[in-house]
Amino acid sequence: MKNKLILLLTVVFLSSCVGVSSSGIFGTGVSIATDPRSLGTQIDDSIMQKNLTTRILLIDKKYFLSIKSKVLDGRIFLKGKVDDPEEKLKITKVAWETQGVRSVRNDIKVKENFNFKQSAKDILITSQLRTALILNNQIKATNYQIDTYKKKIYIYGIAMNKEERELVVNEAKEILDVKDVIASILLVEDLRIQKN
Repeated sequence: MKNKLILLLTVVFLSSCVGVSSSGIFGTGVSIATDPRSLGTQIDDSIMQKNLTTRILLIDKKYFLSIKSKVLDGRIFLKGKVDDPEEKLKITKVAWETQGVRSVRNDIKVKENFNFKQSAKDILITSQLRTALILNNQIKATNYQIDTYKKKIYIYGIAMNKEERELVVNEAKEILDVKDVIASILLVEDLRIQKN
């Protein structure tokens, strides 16, 4: 039991170290220097992100920890847990009402019983994928955000081309115990305004 606890604490520590390096100045989840979006688009996304977060918190402060949102090129991605389906609908409505939104991807789940063992497995899966992306020199790992919930990997980010997007998804599918990979990866060519 003691060894399992030490392993879990090590995984959490390593996961949190990697996460800090992948966060940009504007909190967009990717590094400003390697982000293919123009600086203006990054700022617009950051403003949308802050606006959305504030409006979600006005519904209920409990969502501060239970709901995560991400804005990429005007597209909103939602993830987390709520107590009932009505809450999920309210948050989706708020996302669609955010000024400048182009689309909303809602991966919010209604709460079920969740245990410590499952949470530890999810952290391990996220850490393994983050490491695989960093070690693959054909992937710009800083352009991706990874979340795992009940062995399902959620990947959000921007790929330089279709080949990079496929590589990221394949890396995720190769991880042991993964049930599903939900990838919301935009291509640079799909962005409204690209960096010159």
